[in-house]
Amino acid sequence: MATILLCGVDTFFRAKLAALLPGHHLVTSDSADWPDMVIADIARVDPEEVADTYADVPILGYTNHTDTAGLRAAHAAGFDQVVAKSALVERARELVEELAPSG
Repeated sequence: MATILLCGVDTFFRAKLAALLPGHHLVTSDSADWPDMVIADIARVDPEEVADTYADVPILGYTNHTDTAGLRAAHAAGFDQVVAKSALVERARELVEELAPSG
């Protein structure tokens, strides 16, 4: 399973993602493990900074569906996938399987 770095993800949503993605290793920026992919809360991070820091890692960004500026900024920064938070909840496993390297 993948090591997934959570950038800007609040504690409540982190618990929800842990339940949606059993078997994956969810880490925060203080982890020594280099991630296989990144999930970032676009509303709580700088998309350009995340994309620059993890340029060689697939990045999945999410935000509220009404945050069109955030969605555009993440696309412009080069995120591999950008979705509304509700879509992430509905399709978390599928999205991770599409982006994370197998292993």
